[in-house]
Amino acid sequence: MRRIDQFLYQKETSFLQRALVFPLYLPSIFYGWAIRLWVLYYSLGIKKAKRLPCPVISVGNITVGGTGKTPLAMALAKGLRDRGISVAILSRGYKGIGTSQPVVSDGKNILLSPEESGDEPFLMAKTLQSVPVLVGKDRYLNGQTALQRFGVQGFLLDDGYQYLPLHRDLDILLIDSERDLEDLHLLPRGILREPLSHLQRADFFLLTKMEHPGAGQPLEEKLRHIHPSAQIFHSHYEPVGLIGPDEGWEDLHSLKGKKVFALSGIANPSSFTSILMKCGMEIVGEAIFPDHHAYTMKELASIEEKSRGADWLVTTEKDMLKLRFLGIRHLRIRALHIEIKIWEEEGFFRRIMQLFQAKEERKG
Repeated sequence: MRRIDQFLYQKETSFLQRALVFPLYLPSIFYGWAIRLWVLYYSLGIKKAKRLPCPVISVGNITVGGTGKTPLAMALAKGLRDRGISVAILSRGYKGIGTSQPVVSDGKNILLSPEESGDEPFLMAKTLQSVPVLVGKDRYLNGQTALQRFGVQGFLLDDGYQYLPLHRDLDILLIDSERDLEDLHLLPRGILREPLSHLQRADFFLLTKMEHPGAGQPLEEKLRHIHPSAQIFHSHYEPVGLIGPDEGWEDLHSLKGKKVFALSGIANPSSFTSILMKCGMEIVGEAIFPDHHAYTMKELASIEEKSRGADWLVTTEKDMLKLRFLGIRHLRIRALHIEIKIWEEEGFFRRIMQLFQAKEERKG
């Protein structure tokens, strides 16, 4: 059965499809004008963005979900850490229940649960060492907290492209290379958070899911037409290993040729299934849930029943975090650990390091 979002976010190909989505066009027009006014207020200075005293790098997208913002934020944090730059990650904490304590991780200890922080901030906190992760609506306030408590040299805004109240020194915008920009519509008709003309705010475009850097030429031409001065980089997802319920690591080859039941609650489940097949796994079934889904015991029992014909149940790291609290040690289940790899990594980080060096020179 196809998910409703997969149906809504594609180009209409029949009269029936056009008829079904027609009621969503009017709300999308109102939404478009509202977001244009919001951006205009900041660009004209009617609303003022607050500034933190060190570099702020935003990682975001112009569509809803599925472009790899969290993997890129983690790759950036690791890359900067390895180059001697300490940063903290500031996240909204989507679908977290909220808490007066904004620190998910102080870089050593995890202080909030996935339910409190949201699944993606918790995953970043669990994966990254020596990188503080903070959540909350007021990222300027959380930035000040991180400066006072951890003395960081910069900040990464996870999903920050639309967070205009905080000034950023660099906007990195992720673009899914598998989507045709011309087929996209504004919310709620489609998955666009902003009109395509707002791509002009970006400093970098990072094309994701690129098998090689030259594969996205038509898309690059469209991006350069909208924003000629932005730099374009390319990336791909690289499966690194498998993680068990007890957080033990295994080699990818351990499931090569095995019958696998795929389980995911992410924005782009087909991408996850595709990666599993590229790893040599035989997909014999799958269960797909909405992004950020909170699983129940009843759902887990149903998944277990449906996957009985498979050798293994394979899910995402984000989903494993929530499933682990339901008691899954009896299952033959593994989570696929994926990292984002930038083809032009050295040039990408060289440009970012120039930002920090320029900031230090101005201080001197």
